[in-house]
Amino acid sequence: MKYSSLIPGTLLRRYKRFLADIELTSGEVVVAHCPNTGSMRSTNVPGCRVWLSPSTNPTRKLAWTWELIELPQPDGSMALASVHTGRANAIVEEALRAQHIPELRGHTSLRREASAGGGRLDFCLEEAAGGTAFIEVKQVTLKEVDGHGYFPASVTVRGARHLETLGQLVAAGQRALLLFCVAHTGIKDVAPAEHIDPLYAKTLRRVVNEGVEVLAYGCKVDCIAGKPQDIYLDRPLPLSLQRRLEQHHATD
Repeated sequence: MKYSSLIPGTLLRRYKRFLADIELTSGEVVVAHCPNTGSMRSTNVPGCRVWLSPSTNPTRKLAWTWELIELPQPDGSMALASVHTGRANAIVEEALRAQHIPELRGHTSLRREASAGGGRLDFCLEEAAGGTAFIEVKQVTLKEVDGHGYFPASVTVRGARHLETLGQLVAAGQRALLLFCVAHTGIKDVAPAEHIDPLYAKTLRRVVNEGVEVLAYGCKVDCIAGKPQDIYLDRPLPLSLQRRLEQHHATD
């Protein structure tokens, strides 16, 4: 997924969930839309450089959208993380249409927002052999103090319902998958965040035992002269269903 005309700035604060104060390189402070309803645990770091996309739509209340944040890593490098949760489906759809995910190659058509189990899942693929594959996408950006990636970053009742729907589809003879889109270039593996949402972790392990497939793919961000140009699924990442981090329970 290509970016166009990203503008750098410095994060001052994120507030009211949907708003962020950003200082541009000119010194001007602007209010940007923060397209992330979650806790943004580990990605809401004031003082870090961020990247904004501008809008020329005169009907928009806010002219800027917060897209990415640069996060210092323990080895001295910098990681880029996408804070725009709406981009995850676009990144995955691009990879699916290009047949870049080996486990999901060979489909003949793709439907977005597919009805399933009384609700909706992100994608449904019609496979060449005649079956269907339902896919729910979750963006991962939580990198904890142990250096590992986790999902979710806060308690998610909706996410647990999606897992139940995937399990029901498998029980009905369908193929069902959870795909973690890891949109943080410093995350090397993924596990359910039992320290944050034990019900989600327990449910995930159960539906996997019932036949739900889980994939984790990391994103790569291409930059030119330090400016992000493109973000896309790049590589499969290891997944652990048992790893646990002991720390305070988070309910944000």
